[in-house]
Formats: sequence, C-alpha cells, structure tokens
Amino acid sequence: MAGHSQADLVFVPLGGVGEIGMNFALYGFGPPGNREWLVVDVGVTFPDSAHPGVDLILPDTRFIEERVDRLRGIVITHAHEDHYGALHDIWPRLNVPVWMSPFAAGLLEAKRQGEPGAPKIPVTIYRAGERFTVGPFEIEAIPVAHSIPEPCSLAITTPLGTVVHTGDWKIDAAPAIGPMTDEARFRFYGDKGVLALVCDSTNALREGDSPTEQAVGASLKEIIAGAKGRVAVTTFSSNVGRIRSIAEAARDAGRQCLLLGRSLKRVVDVATELGYMDGLPEFVTEEDYGFIPRENLVVICTGSQGEPLAALAKLAREEMKSVALSPGDTVIFSSRTIPGNEKAILEIKNRLIDLGMKVIEDGDALVHVSGHPRRNELKQMYQWVRPKIGVPVHGEAAHLVAQGSLMAMSGIGQVAQVRNGDMLRLAPGPATIIDQVPFGRVYKDGRLVGTEEAMGVRDRRRLSFAGHVAVNVVLDDRYELAGDPDLVAIGVAETDATGERLEELMLEAAVGAVDSIPRQRRKDLDLVQESVRRAVRAAANEVWGKKPLVTVFVTQ
Repeated sequence: MAGHSQADLVFVPLGGVGEIGMNFALYGFGPPGNREWLVVDVGVTFPDSAHPGVDLILPDTRFIEERVDRLRGIVITHAHEDHYGALHDIWPRLNVPVWMSPFAAGLLEAKRQGEPGAPKIPVTIYRAGERFTVGPFEIEAIPVAHSIPEPCSLAITTPLGTVVHTGDWKIDAAPAIGPMTDEARFRFYGDKGVLALVCDSTNALREGDSPTEQAVGASLKEIIAGAKGRVAVTTFSSNVGRIRSIAEAARDAGRQCLLLGRSLKRVVDVATELGYMDGLPEFVTEEDYGFIPRENLVVICTGSQGEPLAALAKLAREEMKSVALSPGDTVIFSSRTIPGNEKAILEIKNRLIDLGMKVIEDGDALVHVSGHPRRNELKQMYQWVRPKIGVPVHGEAAHLVAQGSLMAMSGIGQVAQVRNGDMLRLAPGPATIIDQVPFGRVYKDGRLVGTEEAMGVRDRRRLSFAGHVAVNVVLDDRYELAGDPDLVAIGVAETDATGERLEELMLEAAVGAVDSIPRQRRKDLDLVQESVRRAVRAAANEVWGKKPLVTVFVTQ
C-alpha cells in the first residue's frame, strides 16, 4: 500500500443516474489533485417534443475534457445506444483508446459507414472472461445475460479495492443466444472482497424473477403457429436473441421471415458475421413479399417505441411501397414501453386496430421480457458479491431509491445514493459525496453539437408555440415613414375572431408605434426598433392571446 497513502478512489456519473439513458460513468484513482481516469460507457438519450429538430441528446463531458491528459481509456459494457451511442460525437474530444466487444465494434463500424464524417475510432477488442489494464485499473469482463449479444459487467480492481460495475444485466437460466450470467466469477470476487457494487436499478420496483428468454420464444412460437394471416412482430433492433427466437418460431411454423427497417438489417448483418444467426433459413426480401401467401409469412420490424419514421409506423399509415398488412393479420409488440413513448405507441396500436389487425402486447401474453434484474435477481447478486458499499445507478429517482432500500434490507452496510454530477469517494474511509462536478446535456442538431442556447433550441421551442413576425421599417431623411413597413408572419393565426387579418392589425400597430415617437427622438433607431417590436407583439397578443417572436429591422 506504500505510495498510495494519499490516493483515493472516486466514482462520478455524468449521465444515467436519475434518468434512464445517456449512461456515462467516470472512475478516478490517485491523489485528489492528480487522479487518473477511466470512462465506462458513452451513451445517448433521445429527444422529445420539447426539443424540436434535435437528433440526439448527449452528456456534457466538460469535466473530463478538462482532465483529458489524465484519461486512460474508455470501456463500453455493451452496444445499446444508451451505453455507446454518443461515441462518434464525444470521442473526438477525448481521443483515447476504446475497449469493446466484437459485436459492439461491428455495430460501431456499421454505424460509422452510415454517418458521413464520423471518426474512425481506435478500438481494442475484448471478450467476456478476459482481463486487461487501463492505467491504474485492472479490469475483468464478466459475462452477463441481457437483451443484446456480448454484454459484460466489469470487475475494476485498484490498490484501494475492487468495484463491480454491473452495466445492464439480469439472470437468465435459458437465454436465446447466451451468455449466461457468470455466477462463479461474481462469487470469486465476493470471496476476495468487493469494495463497491455499482448496480443497474431499472427493474428494482418489480417483484420476483424475470421469465427466461426461451419461455418468451416458446410463447411466440405458439402465437405464430396459431395465427390465421400474416404475423408482424416489432422488437428492439439490438435484441438479437429475440430476433433469433422469432425467426425460429417462424421456421417451426413453416413460415418465411422478412426483416423491415434499416437498424434491424444493420444489426442482423453484424450478428450474422459473428455466427449468431447460424442454422436459420435465409430472410426473404421486400421484393418477394407479394408472392408469399399470407399464412406463410412473419415480418420482423422496427418501431416498437412508436417512432414515426420506423417500419411499423409506415405500415400503420399504409405508406410502404411493396409491403402492406391486411385485416385479420396479427401484430405483436415484443417490447416494453420506454417512459415517454406511451402516446406515440398508443396511436400506432389504434391505427392498426382500425385497419383490422389483432394486436398482442406484453400484458396479453408472454411476448417480452426485460433485460434488467427484478428484485430476487438483485438479491442474488448481493449474495454473490457481498459488497461493503452499494451504489444504485441506471434509473430514475424511484428506481434508485427502491434499489437503495433493497440493498440496505439485504445487509449491505453502506448504501450511497448519488445523482449525475456527484463525486462519490469510495475509499479510503466511508463512502462520501465529496464534490459536485459540472454535468448536463448537449444537443446533436444536424451536423453540429452544442448547448441548448448555442443550438437555438430554446428559441425554436418558442417558435413552435407562437410563430415569428419580421417587420422592416424604412425612415426617410426627415425621419418620417417612407411608405408602409413590410411585414411577414410565419406560423401566426391568419385572422382574428371577427375575420380581420392579423397581419393588417400588426402593421397598424407598427405604424402607430413610429407615429407616437416625437420626430427628434426617432434618430435613435434602437428606440424605434424596440417600440415597434413591443407594439406588434402586443397587437397579436390582444386578439390572439399569444406573443410571437418579433424581429424588427429599421433603416434610414
């Protein structure tokens, strides 16, 4: 231990703790003024209607960018978007080696080819069970079950102790493609002594154990075998085990299988190269669709979260060129609703039902199981690992608090509740929050990345509520109006309640504002500009009840 007496070990989440998505965790080891750092996972989250035009939301990584000379590497636990999806945008600012599994590396490369200008990231491949060193951190990748190929927990060992960072996991006695969660390795570390367990909280509110993936497969098999017309199944495109279960169910029912949706095809290409699709018949193409009898077809498609441009939404709007569903066909939602997507999903379900489809979802039959541990599985992990400190992560406040109390009830001595931006000292001494660091969100907007202000998202939100009015006022050399101002309104109501044009009313207000300023004071063009702006907004607000954004140009 000599030489490490001043060192400490800290955990700093910059995303994913207090929210679901955008996971970004930092571990720091060394003397407080000179720690060396490790990043685990670089995730994104997806925008909602409050972010018009925004493509992706990324964690604000200023804190580690300022310490990038002491950042030793990035380790990705698995290839879900909320764990690796921000790499292309954030990596150029960090520029350090990245460790990931073959499947994650394959998906990253496929994504790079679809994104003009995406950087070529130097990737070191690791496989489950392997050990590697990143700076002062000795890491072992422990295989776990989850809803994507090759997920790993990380046992991160430093001179001050071992942290088990679970990533996303569950216990599945019968997965579709593996791996099984490696109980022996977790027990091995538990026996050696674990300082802290940093653990997935997503399903900490759900009692019992998760059903197995094979049970879901058997249930899908039964539904597909008994269905009258075509069967369309929507699921998460990264869930290769589920895609495989559906394809096997189709094969056993004597049906052919079609893939719809870009992300699905991309994942299946990578999975096929790595052997996860071995032994399945070829997928058919959209061109074959019209020639296959209805009762002989299963369609696997994207769009389980109600995404408006995904395959399922296009099928519901009957917008696909060569593929359509008919009344009597069955649509299975083999997925869960991610919070925030309820409305969009409901809309698609209702459209499908209107078209005469039979819709089957999670509550109707066993057609989905989550990739995260329920309460019995969490307790099992605590028994294997027996950590001194429990740190719930990966969840909203309700999930984190639920797992925290489960940890305490299960005999974990210290439970540390942290949120994004907290710096938690794990050792030496009791677990303590010793600092707050900058954290937040940045926005990928077209080709640019920046804050809400820098990207104009706030103004765009205002525009989406009340429109924009541009006014051009020209004054002659005597500071009188040289003709009527020009006025252009976009996204503003056309007429008031009595049928008067709003543009006329706003124009009158603009002229009135100029007239009401004494001629001597009109030399102050900024004063004229501000008076006209206020008058136009007030006129719109009086008859419409809304204040548009108003831009005024004054020239002389």
